[in-house]
Amino acid sequence: MKKSLLALGVLGAFAGAAHAQSSVTLYGIIDAGLQYVSKTGGNLAGTANTSKNFQFANGNLQGSRWGLKGAEDLGGGLKAIFVLENGFNLGSGTLGQNGRMFGRQAYVGLSSATAGTLTIGRQYDSVVDFVGPFATGSQWATFAGAHPFDNDNLNNSFRVNNAVKYTTVNYNGFSAGGMYGFSNSANNGTTGTGFANNRAYSFGLGYANGPVSFGAGYLYMGSPSSNASGVINSTGDATTAMTAGGASDKAWIASAGGSYAFGPATLGLVYSHSVYQYIGGGSWKFDNAELNAKYMLTPALQLGASYTYTWSTFNALGTNVSPKYHQVNLGVDYFLSKRTDTYLVGLWQHANNDAPGGASLNGLGFSQSTNQFAVTAGIRHKF
Repeated sequence: MKKSLLALGVLGAFAGAAHAQSSVTLYGIIDAGLQYVSKTGGNLAGTANTSKNFQFANGNLQGSRWGLKGAEDLGGGLKAIFVLENGFNLGSGTLGQNGRMFGRQAYVGLSSATAGTLTIGRQYDSVVDFVGPFATGSQWATFAGAHPFDNDNLNNSFRVNNAVKYTTVNYNGFSAGGMYGFSNSANNGTTGTGFANNRAYSFGLGYANGPVSFGAGYLYMGSPSSNASGVINSTGDATTAMTAGGASDKAWIASAGGSYAFGPATLGLVYSHSVYQYIGGGSWKFDNAELNAKYMLTPALQLGASYTYTWSTFNALGTNVSPKYHQVNLGVDYFLSKRTDTYLVGLWQHANNDAPGGASLNGLGFSQSTNQFAVTAGIRHKF
């Protein structure tokens, strides 16, 4: 059960004068299980030794976290708000997101019942906000069930630092938003620095009314991970697609998705296009098309299935190939209560011979073969 407490009374570190119209909520998710991977340990070049693995798996359906969110009523429909959200590894007890205290989200802002919400800090981009919820990797298929390398960031493999974000209020089911992330570098034009390097901007829109929902989003990044001060930190936040052909010069993602619910069933469709261009020349371009479905067999038992086809072109490091990926996700989720569920998820990916490193389910390493299979069983508890 969520614990709504008087403002500034949760922790001694948040000392100050209490206000009757302020509140702070402590919340969290603990998610972990066991996982079998058919083949892993390879590399992009295909030169390493691989083997099967049976392992402890943390943050499968959702990353383990705890957070504080608060609001102060300023009157006239205006509120001051904040979120500080920590990610952690349950198996080791260590911090997630490369050791950040509040690596999942950290922002403060103002929210108006009529004018929308403006926030500043480390935040999700508009692709994650408006399209991510329609992909099964963000629902029931675990983090490994994302599109190859999470190339479209629908599973929020990275967040945006130094971000200013605006989201409208809901207008008869419609909403929209935009975000700009600062590089925090002077505009001296040097490679890896400069105002435009390691910055990002994003925008999106969504609609939800009755059984119909859809969303679309766009994200642009200039020289992501080129320095430590910008939107994507250079000390470990960069994804495989960003760095596969060397340092990234620019990247952009355009995506759209939707769903239709009828009775206990929901059908969904997602499409995304991702491009990563590298400073040394060349690029990796992805197109992902996902068809998914989920069905509540009983009020406590959910079944899920999806198929994703990804076609891409990799033109870098002296190669010019066309990797293609077929991926099937299957899942069963049993709800023991409103806050606790157990799950079993099976994933299979087939890659053609052009795929660098072979089949590679997201976050599970390169198989150096045309097929990779994984099964995850776990438990999730929310508080």
